[in-house]
Amino acid sequence: MRNLEEFTIPFKGLKLGKHQFEYELDNRFFEHFEYDEFNSADVKIDLLFEKKPTMMELTFRATGTVNVNCDLTNEPFDQPIDGKLFLVIKFGDEFNNDDEDLLILPHGEFEVNVQQYIYELVVLSVPQKKIHPGVEDGTLKSEVLDKLEELSLKNQKKKNEDDTDPRWDKLKNLLNE
Repeated sequence: MRNLEEFTIPFKGLKLGKHQFEYELDNRFFEHFEYDEFNSADVKIDLLFEKKPTMMELTFRATGTVNVNCDLTNEPFDQPIDGKLFLVIKFGDEFNNDDEDLLILPHGEFEVNVQQYIYELVVLSVPQKKIHPGVEDGTLKSEVLDKLEELSLKNQKKKNEDDTDPRWDKLKNLLNE
């Protein structure tokens, strides 16, 4: 996968200290990663890039919404996103990104691409189980919810208590005698 140029930060020319970067993400960003779980996306990334003499510290913050389908009803809804990620970049003999909080770049590198970290931050900020807010507070009316309620275990128990097999009733009479 090729790197998106707007997410490459040339740190060689930056002065020591804090620098602010902002990114606006939409579906095109996630299509680049072939990720199609979002119907639409409107996410803002604030990146605080602090350059120090021997390392760099990056603090990512993602805020916004992604439109996803509810896991219960398949109804689309806007899921709020609010996530943070802290990354330390140091220099070493060879590239190493095995640790999720530490990135080691080879000596002589002059830029870093942060698109993968932004992608992972946003995707991992979405809850694993996506439930429409209307399902949680009971305001959503949906055919799927009506069918789930009809087939729920509570209703099955009520039906089973009312509908007993007449053969069992005769056997119960034997116990009472």
